[in-house]
Amino acid sequence: MRRLLIAGNWKMHMIREEGIGLIDGILAGIDQVPANRDLMVFPPYTLLHPLSDRLRGSRCWLGAQDLHWEPAGAYTSGISAAMIRDAGCTTVLVGHSERRDHFGDTGSILARKLRAALEGGLSPIYCVGEHLEDREQGRTEEILRTQVAEVMGGLGVTEMGRTTLAYEPVWAIGTGRTATPEIAQEAHRYLRSLVADSHGAEAAGELRILYGGSVKPENAAHLLGQEDVDGALVGGASLKADGFLGIARAGVDA
Repeated sequence: MRRLLIAGNWKMHMIREEGIGLIDGILAGIDQVPANRDLMVFPPYTLLHPLSDRLRGSRCWLGAQDLHWEPAGAYTSGISAAMIRDAGCTTVLVGHSERRDHFGDTGSILARKLRAALEGGLSPIYCVGEHLEDREQGRTEEILRTQVAEVMGGLGVTEMGRTTLAYEPVWAIGTGRTATPEIAQEAHRYLRSLVADSHGAEAAGELRILYGGSVKPENAAHLLGQEDVDGALVGGASLKADGFLGIARAGVDA
């Protein structure tokens, strides 16, 4: 049985006082979240150390939003896997669409980042997803197949077991548009089939695949109720404790 994971990506939001206040709000209500659900937050780099202290011993894990593919060197502004671990993180996002679109992260770069994360002792969450024009042109499966193959194709079964996938249709990120539960399930089922073909049915069955794209407490239960949706990568709704906790509790009282 795959445990649900609710992960909050804070993006470029929050200074120290705000971030600590948000974490304190999450921790105050965390006992209301079922024990069989995992929680994680991805704040900006400046908050990793202070939040690591706050989260120590709690049920909420800490992750970073990106990393450099080299372990050290003359890479101004780069953050290595070792630095991320030293800041108290267990995981890192790789390939978020905003990194692809605004920072030029290509498939070859992301393959190196994913490898660096795994070799650096982190458990990466690798993000994939199509733009609106891709979906309208019927190219969703082609895009997903390419994104999975070019970055995850070289992983062994053990490495795949340490990796999580996140499907984030770009047309639904921050737009207020959300993929229907049926659209999300269709994409997640296809992604799982790709992993089954490349790494076997057991690896595919154990792989967690999160949905990301305007997830809110109001729509989370239907999305999380889909067979192949194993959690959510939450953006805007994770910036308020009640919103994040509402998603984490989705379906509990249904």
